[in-house]
Amino acid sequence: QVQVVESGGGLVQAGGSLRLSCTASGLPFGYYAMGWFRQAPGKEREGVSCITSKGGSTIYADSVKGRFTISRNNAKNTLYLQMNSLKPEDTAMYYCAAKTRAGWDRLDPSNFAYWGQGTQVTVSS
Repeated sequence: QVQVVESGGGLVQAGGSLRLSCTASGLPFGYYAMGWFRQAPGKEREGVSCITSKGGSTIYADSVKGRFTISRNNAKNTLYLQMNSLKPEDTAMYYCAAKTRAGWDRLDPSNFAYWGQGTQVTVSS
């Protein structure tokens, strides 16, 4: 069966960095565009970044542009999110998922499936 596991979250001070990883098994990882999403308490899940299947194109939410970098290693079935210059407002549970629908919006969670359990990122001020 499909298994998606996020890791790398933690507690960091504002201005610090974290690198998230997402490892998938049981699905053709290199076939799908992959995305990172986050959800803070009381808020809707929002798209953070997405990368195409071969890594040739990326997209970022305006709130993280210039600070976060998405990448992938298809040989290792792993997705990454390098997060720099973290802010308290980046605090959330972070999830990765595969873009399984053909919808044009690569940051819309409804176009994604195979969600992991998430990894918590907490940024202190």
